[in-house]
Amino acid sequence: MNFVKESVNQTPIVDTVFSIVAKAKEAKAKVGSENVVDATIGSLYDEEGTLVALDSVFSSLKNLDNKVLAAYAASFTGNPDFRQKVYDWVLNGNSHLEHEVIATPGGTGAVGMTLQECLDEGQTVVLPEIAWGSYALMAQMHNLNVEKYSLFEEDHFNLNSFKSACKNVMEKQNRLVIVINDPCHNPTGYSLSEDEWKEVISFLNECSKTHAVVLLNDIAYIDFSSRQEKAKEYFAQFDQIEKNFVVIVAFSLSKSMTSYGLRCGAAIVLGQEKEAVRQVKIVFEKDARATWSNINNGAMATFVDVLDNHKDAYDQERLHYVNLLKERGDIFVKEAKEVGLKHYPYKEGFFVTLSMDNETRDKFHEALMENNIFTVKVNLGIRVAICSLSVEKTKGLAKKMKDIFGYSSLILYLLFSSTHVVLLHHHRFDRIEYSLVFHRMDGYELVRVQRLSLHLIF
Repeated sequence: MNFVKESVNQTPIVDTVFSIVAKAKEAKAKVGSENVVDATIGSLYDEEGTLVALDSVFSSLKNLDNKVLAAYAASFTGNPDFRQKVYDWVLNGNSHLEHEVIATPGGTGAVGMTLQECLDEGQTVVLPEIAWGSYALMAQMHNLNVEKYSLFEEDHFNLNSFKSACKNVMEKQNRLVIVINDPCHNPTGYSLSEDEWKEVISFLNECSKTHAVVLLNDIAYIDFSSRQEKAKEYFAQFDQIEKNFVVIVAFSLSKSMTSYGLRCGAAIVLGQEKEAVRQVKIVFEKDARATWSNINNGAMATFVDVLDNHKDAYDQERLHYVNLLKERGDIFVKEAKEVGLKHYPYKEGFFVTLSMDNETRDKFHEALMENNIFTVKVNLGIRVAICSLSVEKTKGLAKKMKDIFGYSSLILYLLFSSTHVVLLHHHRFDRIEYSLVFHRMDGYELVRVQRLSLHLIF
């Protein structure tokens, strides 16, 4: 007997983040936090290992009248001053399209609403093959299919794969919905160049001659781009879209104002024609009313107050962490290059992702955890959350990971070769010492390599 709709896959959700976070916590309790590298958390942490909560933001929140905090929002589409402030802050004068703004519970609400309302059940959404896992989960929950494009061609955006994926979908349906998480892509830290954005928009304009096109641009991490206002200049490219083309920008206060638990964001709908924007807005506001009904009034009021009355303090605080994040990223990428630790092209943002096939990923991930280095598995790689690592713990991390990766690869090679290997290990406080015993297939011991040490320096 089935008590839920049959169109949704009922396989339990695979927790790729919180279960690893729990293991990292256990390791800290066991061996001390100073001996653990916790690169799992997708939130910003300071140099002391404490979650960042910008004083300029939370002082504003605490100073709000209780009645403001307790009140419903003015509308299920969000407060008018909040919606205007979001539009001004995000677009920063770079776009002049027709627009509407709908408040959502974080950027997640904007993404989920777009997938649910812009595609019919059984249709297909275009996603990058390396991406935030919730995109695919949302698609699954709305009974959508997924067409994936390869994100990179060498060190740049794979436009050819992107085009191919879109064309495949266009053969099946009359509507094209694409997700691009940019800038500061989660989990790779890539940001498209202006020229790459020009090529994307030009191609989608061609698509719009025969299909309705919806581009969902998830900008969750934009306000921690190392380029700051320059990171928003690509929005000017959106002014070139054709009339049969709508852009939806998913904005998140969770990242921009380190207010993860307040669950507030917005969907910004952009288009050349007022009627197209209005059509999306009507459906979105009905979706909002039918699901969350009302967005956190205090969060919206805080956003407005910070930008109206505390912007200088907010910018100063935020830019401190932008620079700190860049320092951490630069250290890891530089050292990874020096030791030959392969990763996807990183430009800026919260994460760097090591590149490898999924079978290698699984084995390497386990080896890292055995050495008290905790990361998150993603498709075709391992995500390293530099946002949650201090500069000190970032230094030398790439080499440690490379050493572990190299040693794990050696062991796997030997284990799957014709030579039989017995691995004996001896734990010490600062390292694991291995003895490799090589056997012939008849069991005769050929050679023993004693006390091969893998040092763990934190």
